[in-house]
Amino acid sequence: MTGPSGSGEHGDLVDLRLSPEAEELDMSRRRLLRGLGLAGVAAAAGPLGLVAYRDEVQAAEVGAASGAEHQWCRVVDLRACKGERKCVAACQDRHGLSPDQTWMRTLSWRDEGGGEHFMPVMCQMCQDPPCLKVCPVSATLKTDQGLVLVDQDQCIGSRACMAACPYEARYFNWSEPAPAHRMPAPSPNTPEFPGNKVGTVGKCVLCADRMPYTKQLPSCVEACPRGAHFIGDLVTDVAVNGKSTVRLSTFLREGNAVRFKEELGTNPRCYYIPGNGQPVGGPSVGVL
Repeated sequence: MTGPSGSGEHGDLVDLRLSPEAEELDMSRRRLLRGLGLAGVAAAAGPLGLVAYRDEVQAAEVGAASGAEHQWCRVVDLRACKGERKCVAACQDRHGLSPDQTWMRTLSWRDEGGGEHFMPVMCQMCQDPPCLKVCPVSATLKTDQGLVLVDQDQCIGSRACMAACPYEARYFNWSEPAPAHRMPAPSPNTPEFPGNKVGTVGKCVLCADRMPYTKQLPSCVEACPRGAHFIGDLVTDVAVNGKSTVRLSTFLREGNAVRFKEELGTNPRCYYIPGNGQPVGGPSVGVL
């Protein structure tokens, strides 16, 4: 987000000063990257139930209300998604999930002209999660930074949360999971560092063990070759995908972002930017 560096073709000096707005965005980006441990990442210059994003992200209000340094969210730019499912494979591998237990899946449909379109679906990190309210042992929790997690030591596998989730984003551990490729927990057996167990329920954790402990983004964000997945922070109002940095609220507004089944009042923290044929209120989709 900085201006060009070096000299011009004939040795002319180039003005490297940032505009006030660019300086503010650059500082916000740096704060976000520090929170993620990503100081070394460079920034490059109807039935479906998708509801249009209507308002500016209230970053200041969210931060003030929670008192937390960060409030995480995710953005999926559907204009870039080609259904390669590398994000799904990376999630499976990193968390040691069996083929029948995918914390992320891809919806697919065809338009009238026969073109195929895709939409990755995972835990929407709802601000008002229905899964949290129905757990009989309070194994589902929401962190002060907005992540909805499952305490595997507390979970008794009642599956009430699975029935309550309108996104079908929770999965029962029927078998022993494979070894996971996660960072060692600074505090073992915490929900941010789940050790999946037989007889419990698992779900996307937004790779919480990487935030802010390592210099890596969530595995799905890193794996997408087209940069469709972004991790965002409502407090700093910045989102990154490892290739570029954007002003979150502007990105959502100008991209006419939508949220999945927003009409249910779950207030999901996953935003989708359509533009590749995704039908907002259009025909039904098939699950792959």
